[in-house]
Amino acid sequence: MIHSHAARGHEPVRIALTGANGGYGRTLLAQLRRTPELIPAALVEPDPAGMRRTLAELGLEAAVVADGAALDWSGIDVLVEATGQVGVGTAYAEAALDHGVHVVMVSKEVDTVAGVDLADKAAAAGLRYLPGDGDQPANLLRLVDWVSATGLEIVAIGKSGEYDLVFDPATGTVTQAGVSIDAPGMADLLDLGPEPRETLSRRAALVDGLKRSAAADLCEMTVVAMRTGAVPDREDLHYPVARIAELADIYAAREDGGILGRDGVVDVFSALRLPGEASFAGGVFAVVRTGDPVTWELLRGKGHVVSRDGRYACFYWPYHAMGVETPLTIHAAVSGAGVTPRPQPTTLLAARAVTALEPGTSFQVTGHHHEINDVAPVMVAPEDGVAPYYRLGGARLRRAVAAGGLVRLTDLEFGHQSRKEPGA
Repeated sequence: MIHSHAARGHEPVRIALTGANGGYGRTLLAQLRRTPELIPAALVEPDPAGMRRTLAELGLEAAVVADGAALDWSGIDVLVEATGQVGVGTAYAEAALDHGVHVVMVSKEVDTVAGVDLADKAAAAGLRYLPGDGDQPANLLRLVDWVSATGLEIVAIGKSGEYDLVFDPATGTVTQAGVSIDAPGMADLLDLGPEPRETLSRRAALVDGLKRSAAADLCEMTVVAMRTGAVPDREDLHYPVARIAELADIYAAREDGGILGRDGVVDVFSALRLPGEASFAGGVFAVVRTGDPVTWELLRGKGHVVSRDGRYACFYWPYHAMGVETPLTIHAAVSGAGVTPRPQPTTLLAARAVTALEPGTSFQVTGHHHEINDVAPVMVAPEDGVAPYYRLGGARLRRAVAAGGLVRLTDLEFGHQSRKEPGA
């Protein structure tokens, strides 16, 4: 029998969870049945009846309120914010910090807009503001900390897209998230070959009919960039169609046959695999320069992902288990152990107009990946006046924006919104 973790002897930690009846909230609440030292003291959910049904399914009891205004903060130690809504989530986090409550931020959208200010406010109050383990940003930050502590030189960090590209040689189809397209030519491209960039280009062309880029990906990588100083190699990210064993060859300098124009890059790839092969599961990776060739040939023989020329290697964690992992962050918030670096305004998730936009154009955040109509998310260097991508949600244009232009704060009006956006 493996002994129970020392954390089980922790003093009880009382948790408030906002956005409690979403997918993330469900996974966290289910896990809290196994961590008796973490108590779901208050759940904020606009559908209280639905929340109570979920609690009944899980065999849990907790106070449920429809709005955070009803929270008694004196009975809360840690807020887990998971609404995914910038205005609401920011307000909840600010209220928690005002009442001496640590914040675990699951809403990456909030983090890209207000994370710097919230982290500063937390630090000034002697509190913790942390991204939640279980989502890729926190997982990648843990991997980066582990790799960098060894002294290895990191070249690139990132994650895979949420859904693998599964190529079935028997049918010649590629399937992603239940959508299949004909791509028989992929059978000839399962190996990188002597010209990796050409192979990647041909793979991308074959799966052009699938939507591989998502605003959520760039949002998550912005959270990481703000805490590591990593930068995108291109503002919309590379998204190479890659097999796991190829990552060390692909995320190499261009002069070494890879795709990178610089070091210290953050990126996302589309994981290509065959039916029955293990998934990358939306996991995270770090590519490093190897140094001693003898060491890394030894490690190659043990199954590590090492580039063909031996100059690069890839470490990866093929998972992100949502709320199953978030107890790690809740404990860290209380103990202060292994605290994540504070975010800095080094990278901005901005909105670039896909076409010419007319005055009066309204913007809404929709869908599972929280996309915004008529604009593309891009990771750019911060510039005064450029609007964060998720500030557009619920706003409308007061003036025209040319195709390809970045939307600026002065282009937007917020007065018609039912809920005021932070800073508006």
